[in-house]
Amino acid sequence: MGSMSAAPIDRKVRGVLSPSRAGDFLACPLLFRYRTIDRLPEGSSPDAVRGTLVHQVLEEIFDLPAAERTPAAAHRLLEPAWRQLQLVSRQAREVAAGLDEPVWLDSARTALDKWFVLEDPTRLEPAEREVFVEATLDSGLSLRGIVDRLDERPDGALRVVDYKTGSAVSEGFEFKALFQLRIYALILWRSRGVVPRMLQLVYLGATSEIVRYEPDEADLLATERKVDALWEAIELARETGEFLPSRGKQCDWCAFKAHCPAWGGELLPMPAPPSPWARLKRQVRQRWRRIRRRLRGRR
Repeated sequence: MGSMSAAPIDRKVRGVLSPSRAGDFLACPLLFRYRTIDRLPEGSSPDAVRGTLVHQVLEEIFDLPAAERTPAAAHRLLEPAWRQLQLVSRQAREVAAGLDEPVWLDSARTALDKWFVLEDPTRLEPAEREVFVEATLDSGLSLRGIVDRLDERPDGALRVVDYKTGSAVSEGFEFKALFQLRIYALILWRSRGVVPRMLQLVYLGATSEIVRYEPDEADLLATERKVDALWEAIELARETGEFLPSRGKQCDWCAFKAHCPAWGGELLPMPAPPSPWARLKRQVRQRWRRIRRRLRGRR
């Protein structure tokens, strides 16, 4: 089978899905509903904010000349990045108010140090960082998301890299993480005509390791069928209002237990559909965010 060309730009879009939201629905349809449809507010945690901070430093380290990409340089970038994050993120400010900041920053330094054991940034020149990608499938489903790092060899081979600041996970959760990476690979295949040579998960938690997977066209076709089936399930749940809870490990850190019947909580009623004006404002905000991401990627 030959390479696939980019999807036509005039194709009618029936829906929009990101790899992370696809993972939410697979893990728990009710989590997907509360997070995506109801848009209930979620507090943040020190671990989640630390993950955002470490991602920021791992993006900025590549602004330095190759020889200067050292653990000491990453440590120097950390506190300025933390100050900047607090300026732009309400969640970061909320978490900062209750932190033992020196201890917390040390844990971020530890995660960065583990990255230098796993990868050598002096030998890497990413093609793109924090890159927004999107493609529309033949079904009309639009897939979009942000890739942490995209490496490209001289022969055009692509490697998709995703940083995880938690520990390497059990086989079931690893499958979910790799499924999300397969969706990114599918987006790149459909939008750029290239099957990524390698998908790479970089874990920087208590146990640090790299998990690699090599997809092929058959694998991505299977991923496309699964994503389309997943969207059909989401549409059916929207029509019936039945987003069933699913108990699992994700419940340990779920913000919505108080409204989950699986944990004795009261199910919230489905929200009313947004007005045409509200939908238009949301579309404008989403389009502006996409433009800013693209401009940022060209710096």
